[in-house]
Amino acid sequence: MKFTLKLVAAAALVSLASGAMAQKGEVVKMVRIDAQTGLLGPVGVNQLKSYQFFAEKYSGAGNPAGVKFEVTGIDNKLSPAESLNALKLAIDSGVRYIVQGNGSSVALALSDAITKHNERNPGKEVIYINDSAVDPDLTNSKCSFWHFRFDADTSMKMEAMSSYMADQKDIQKVYIFGQNYSHGVQVAKYAKETLGRKRPDIQIVGEDLHPIAQVRDFAPYIAKIKASGADTVITGNWGSDLSLLVKAAYEGGYNGKFYTYYTGVTGTPSALGTKGEGKVYQIAYSHYNMGGQMDKWMAEFKAKYNDDFYTASILRVYEVLGAAMAKAKSTDPVKVAAAMEGIKVKTFNGEVEMRKTDHQLQQPLYMTVWQKAGGKYPYSPENTGMTMVPVKEYPNYVSSTPTSCQMKRPG
Repeated sequence: MKFTLKLVAAAALVSLASGAMAQKGEVVKMVRIDAQTGLLGPVGVNQLKSYQFFAEKYSGAGNPAGVKFEVTGIDNKLSPAESLNALKLAIDSGVRYIVQGNGSSVALALSDAITKHNERNPGKEVIYINDSAVDPDLTNSKCSFWHFRFDADTSMKMEAMSSYMADQKDIQKVYIFGQNYSHGVQVAKYAKETLGRKRPDIQIVGEDLHPIAQVRDFAPYIAKIKASGADTVITGNWGSDLSLLVKAAYEGGYNGKFYTYYTGVTGTPSALGTKGEGKVYQIAYSHYNMGGQMDKWMAEFKAKYNDDFYTASILRVYEVLGAAMAKAKSTDPVKVAAAMEGIKVKTFNGEVEMRKTDHQLQQPLYMTVWQKAGGKYPYSPENTGMTMVPVKEYPNYVSSTPTSCQMKRPG
């Protein structure tokens, strides 16, 4: 009897040991649902290449769970309806990890659909990885256990941006300009709120929202901005909507400053050229010249694709997933989601934390300005001879904002 018990105990230990690394060598399939065509398609294409490039770096020995990441993409044409069709296609093919970032309207639709799918299909749950959609509602009133955001939300970025602007005494008159969807609306809301709190003397002299990815000539808007007397423009525009805006500004003779979220995204560096030197600022969780391994990967990415890597949240996606899968000893979405809550990882610019309360990553932010490349900051996006030079770093706690999320967890 004793011998039998010893055999049973030994077998249990072997089972536990093998189960602890049951996910090693397993292929984790991820589908990124984002625009790959249309005016904003170049951004989505760049990001899909970025996911695939770093899947190689973070697979196998590149993550503590030993899994292999594989990423494919589906073109959603920036449409929530197309995104839901793509989601069904991905789920039906057995994919359990959905990735998206461009367009908070798409993000809100996906988050809701994934939450409902998981409630109705126990055992077939899906995790939603959000690398770029920044509407604060996603981690507040519409938070979901299945949604994890790796970018800083609109309010977090505006908290840091307005802190910097508050110290710039030459800023007196601000024009708020953006895309007419949730993100653009939120940028306007938080800009007025935070500047009113930190610099009540600043005048908001105008505000405009325009259709997303539809305007090809921003000259009429620039004329309005000039007529308002604004010395500064705040915009959450991205992709072609920012590239064409700054191009129209310099062609139209507007000499004010731009405070942006997405200057580094495809097309905007070329549109700026040298004309925006010292006048265009960006608030973001990284920049082109982070140093160390990041600089080496940036150079390798550019050599391979003749393109610039700028969505650094992708690295954190792989780092957090790898750590969570190792912690959970599983790739099952339910276990991995639970393991991601509150997890802390060391990444390219320090420790970040996936806040358990609302699944919003807590991370440093940087204010950078468009300047000539060289010296400590040599990386030149789109071969412009220019770069984003950091002027201020904000640690995690500065940009962290409270949440109203009431998380509903499984079970």
